[in-house]
Amino acid sequence: MTARFTGRNFDVTILGVMVHVKSATATISDESAVALSRGVTDGYTDGTAQCETEYELDLNNFRKLQQKAREAGSWREIAPHDCQFYANNGVDEDKIELYGVKLVISDLISVDPESTDKTTRKLKGFVTSPHFVSINGIPYLSENDTRGLF
Repeated sequence: MTARFTGRNFDVTILGVMVHVKSATATISDESAVALSRGVTDGYTDGTAQCETEYELDLNNFRKLQQKAREAGSWREIAPHDCQFYANNGVDEDKIELYGVKLVISDLISVDPESTDKTTRKLKGFVTSPHFVSINGIPYLSENDTRGLF
């Protein structure tokens, strides 16, 4: 029996900086759908595909990215970048890559005087590159999906 991955196994790289996240998600919305002929299923259609990510960071890790915003001139001027989620336990590995992620700040501050939790900030991002997403080296989109875009 091998060890299984947990959130603690993942290294997250944003803007080329490894950060520790309180939580992180990457969500693909694929609008492929069933095709119908006279109300009966008859194959499928390829729909649009989008990917969004969300990171929750404590202030120390947020400050690492803040330096990148300072270098860019502002948070909005940060250029789209590639980010990676990577885990390796010596036996197995898992690697998710998102390409051309454009960051936006979503939850700037939430104050709860009764809480003993560390203060966090949330960032969202959306994938902007036709390279889109790679899961363990396998692209999500097909060559046909991205033809003529590179």
